[in-house]
Parts: sequence; C-alpha cells; structure tokens
Amino acid sequence: MTLRFIGKGPESGKDGSPTVFVDPDSGDLVVQGWIADGPTRAGCLEAGPIPDHETVVRMPALMVAMVRETCDAAERADVH
Repeated sequence: MTLRFIGKGPESGKDGSPTVFVDPDSGDLVVQGWIADGPTRAGCLEAGPIPDHETVVRMPALMVAMVRETCDAAERADVH
C-alpha cells in the first residue's frame, strides 16, 4: 500500500506526530496522532461505544489546514 503523505505537524519533529496521509486507491484518510486522554475518550463515549479494534486519535487545531488538504486529496483520489 502506498500512502500519499500530506503533512506533519510543525511542532512534531522528525519522528513525531501528528501526521496526515491519504490512500490514493481508496480515498481513505490516514491519521497519526496522539492517543486520546481519558476525558477525550469519555466525551467520545457519550456518543456511543468505542469498539475494541478502534481508538480515538487527537489532532491539534494547527493541523486543520493539512486535514483539509487531505480531504481534498481524498476527493480527487482515483477510488476503485
């Protein structure tokens, strides 16, 4: 699988997160971020359960422009 790298948070450093990608084959967004803390998870759980095979990832507001770019790339992806 080849992902298209969109961007990394400006305060991430070389090996850190957050980072956003798009899968050009499916149009899926791929996000690397911080595992959400207890209060964030609790807030998400108010909307329903989080299955064991899923997690909550937190992206800082400074990533909004890169997430928009990722969404645009996903919309343009050659989805099969």
